[in-house]
Amino acid sequence: MHMHFRAILTIALFTLREAIQNRLISLVLAALISLFGLAEFIGEVAITESAETKVSILSGALRFFAVLLTSLFVTMSMLREQHEKSLDLVLSLPISRASYFFGRLLGFSGAAIVVAALIGLCLLLYSPAQRVGPWVLSLACELFIVASVSIVCLFTFRQATLALSSVFGFYVLARTIGSIQLIGHGPLADPSTPSRFISGAIDTLALLLPDLDRYTSSQWLIYGAPERSDLVFILGQTMIYLVLLIGAGLFDLYRKNL
Repeated sequence: MHMHFRAILTIALFTLREAIQNRLISLVLAALISLFGLAEFIGEVAITESAETKVSILSGALRFFAVLLTSLFVTMSMLREQHEKSLDLVLSLPISRASYFFGRLLGFSGAAIVVAALIGLCLLLYSPAQRVGPWVLSLACELFIVASVSIVCLFTFRQATLALSSVFGFYVLARTIGSIQLIGHGPLADPSTPSRFISGAIDTLALLLPDLDRYTSSQWLIYGAPERSDLVFILGQTMIYLVLLIGAGLFDLYRKNL
């Protein structure tokens, strides 16, 4: 047990070191400066609610950037490891595939926490800590899910294009499925059988996807921190989907001949 824990920790630290070598922090800082300037410019142009406009634009852009950066880093890191046969070398050591998987996931999660924390420090310029704190926590949970999905998709497709397309498709659907449901059940919805079938399919899909629309809302930074029940929902749903994604990733990793 102690050896497995040490292996997991070593792989996680190696992953964090890789993030530093790939200038992940430098990319985040560059994005913060660029998006900060863009938000300031748009906020000054806005006729009313200038401060609210700045926060909304900056937080939304930073959230999307964090998701994009996390998925790219995870996918390219795992893909490079496969191409360089580093994975074969690691697994030739007395290390289980589960230890490797959890080590990589822990390292990617640590990198996601660093990204979320840096973004949170920037947002403190616009919003108090009691609002930024829950927002950063929610962003970290969102990035945990994105990192896990990226690992699973790469194990499944073994190609960067397919893996990244699947991750972005998953994220966009999880972000918009609630709005799609509202449209499907709205007063203008077609009551015909095909429309009901499509609405049922959308409802089924919504049950399978995490409700990311309730994560990391810009409204928290503008109008007040979320309720405790919202945070409990986010933490609970994150744990559930992490367990499911970890199970899927381990199943795919163990069944493949690497």
